[in-house]
Amino acid sequence: MSIPVISESWARLNHAYTANTALVQKALTDILTAYQAPGRHYHNLQHITQLLTLHHTYAGQLKAPDTVLYAIFFHDIVYDVQQRDNEQQSALAAGEYLRQTGFPTADINAVEEFIVATQTHVNTLQHSDLDYFLDFDLQILGTPPDNYQAYAQQIRQEYSIYPDNLYHPGRKKVLQHFMEMPAIYRTPAFQQQYETQARQNIQAEIDHL
Repeated sequence: MSIPVISESWARLNHAYTANTALVQKALTDILTAYQAPGRHYHNLQHITQLLTLHHTYAGQLKAPDTVLYAIFFHDIVYDVQQRDNEQQSALAAGEYLRQTGFPTADINAVEEFIVATQTHVNTLQHSDLDYFLDFDLQILGTPPDNYQAYAQQIRQEYSIYPDNLYHPGRKKVLQHFMEMPAIYRTPAFQQQYETQARQNIQAEIDHL
């Protein structure tokens, strides 16, 4: 079950930065509510749980693990398939919460920048932690074909308001963006483990569309 894992991780993360339990609990409620909203077939609590698992696995490689954790919790808190500023709005939500805590200002700015970077999955900051965060977010692309197909179907469900003649060109554009990258993954560990499979999966989806 995702909720106990998420709740425990959230409480542990915030312990060092605020003693305001009401603030922490209210934010957790907002996070859980957002990621359980109707229509969230992929960008839901399971997605957050998977990123938390990856964070735990690679925490030793991160310079500022708490910055990455906050980015994980907030990066899709705003998710509306009809809007184009979800990442910016999610970053604003993160900043609004964190400025009520003792989290350092420079790190708050980094959280916001990390979240905005998920719009293009390009690291313009040259920050090694952002490389890992973006790779965590894209790990699903390099999973076995059955997993990838389930993910692709979940994304299609999230965009169910759009007919195929609108969805297919938009989806192809997103997928081509990844295929045109020199490398989908930015860290050597993820490139070695996931890059080849990710490209095979994406090409198969493009061919299907």
